[in-house]
Amino acid sequence: CFPSSTTMASTTTIPSSELTDLQKLLNAFSHITSITSPTDILAAFGLLDMPAAQKYGIIFGCLTFTITVIAVISLLYLGGSFKRIEEQAKSGELVTAPDSVTQRRRRPLLLERLLEGREWMIRTNYGGQNSSTKKDEYTNLTKMLMTTAPSDKSNMSKEYEENYIKAYKRCQDKPGGAILGGRPNHRFEAYARAFAGCGSRTSLNYRWSYARMYESMAGESHKSDERYESLYKERPHDIIGKTCRLEPLLASRHSKELWEITSGNACNEHKAYNPDEVWGFLDCGPFKNEQALKESDVFQLEHTAAGFAIVEFVTDRLVGVVHLSKDDPKNLSVQLDLPIVKPTSDGSIEQLEACFLLLDRLFAYGYRRIQICVDALDVRGKRLPQRLGFTQEGQIPKHMIVKDANRDSIIYGMLNSDWDKGARSFLLKKLHGAAFEKADAAIVAKEEAVEDQEQKLREKKEAEAKANTKKKILN
Repeated sequence: CFPSSTTMASTTTIPSSELTDLQKLLNAFSHITSITSPTDILAAFGLLDMPAAQKYGIIFGCLTFTITVIAVISLLYLGGSFKRIEEQAKSGELVTAPDSVTQRRRRPLLLERLLEGREWMIRTNYGGQNSSTKKDEYTNLTKMLMTTAPSDKSNMSKEYEENYIKAYKRCQDKPGGAILGGRPNHRFEAYARAFAGCGSRTSLNYRWSYARMYESMAGESHKSDERYESLYKERPHDIIGKTCRLEPLLASRHSKELWEITSGNACNEHKAYNPDEVWGFLDCGPFKNEQALKESDVFQLEHTAAGFAIVEFVTDRLVGVVHLSKDDPKNLSVQLDLPIVKPTSDGSIEQLEACFLLLDRLFAYGYRRIQICVDALDVRGKRLPQRLGFTQEGQIPKHMIVKDANRDSIIYGMLNSDWDKGARSFLLKKLHGAAFEKADAAIVAKEEAVEDQEQKLREKKEAEAKANTKKKILN
């Protein structure tokens, strides 16, 4: 039996040379449309007879490649690369590596507030011809960081008075807590003197936060209100915290007690110890007597330094001292030295808060970077910058010669951007609790909104006044 002519025609293969381009394309696609399973894919590439492990390896390799390509294209699209390429194609701009001049011009400028603060600090702290500091006298940097306060009401500066009145009215509108019986104005006065005491050169956010903290601590009870009021009268320039306060350092006031607690001798309830626990990694000390301490770098500060005594708030006892050095207002940077404290206070909450109070005020004045320099062998000293949230930036070998021996130093840094984005909140939570930190953030946000509204109203009034003046001139 022979096949019919119709059947033979249908099974005859047409030579590829006689096929049209369209027929060749359809023939190629027919192989793709016939794929219905992974087995068909393997058969199409001649991989069907390969071992299973190799098959799966090839499949996963293809999947990885596909996912990688999709991820790269997505990142290019989301990052705006395609958009920039399109814009450059339309503008005809050549895409080349920028030269050094172009790179410098593209560098963003600092905020005007920071530049103004820099010029003011250079002029105020280092504008005089003689920058040296006399014995038992505050340096200009210390004076700048001290709380501002008038010697008496009749000698109040216009700037302080305006800030005081503004803060008093603001607290009247919304006090931070309950009013104590028999003292209707105690919260308003506490808030106002703390706000005005920060000076006009610090940021508003800092003034709002510091004033609310001061008000909340002063307004806890009648006893606390009396304590804070008496402190303001006796020590108006101190920076007040929850567990300690910072007194501007003076040899005549602090040298005797500092020598007693750092000499290694038994003092108060503390037993005798090796004084090298305090002075071992420092370039001075231990000291034989108080006079030697007075004449040392602890009290005889360079003109680019500042010193504060750390005083425990409850007992009024000296905990130690903390210094700032290498002040560089031109570049808005300064160094925070490790506090010199008695061994029992090393790592204490008072030591931590003393550093926080200084950091907060320095950044409020516009400093952009604060560094801590620690001996590479000082294990205990390296804990403090880590607890404060500083970032280790590097190590300097053979950095210094301390007590006739080599010292390698580790540099830790804190930037103003790090401080604003979380370091401050972290420390505030550690010192005052999560509830206080949350309330502080809410208060600052509300104050910013109110200040924004007041600014808009002022601008509107100024515009109206100008318009009225213009009408009068035209009429």
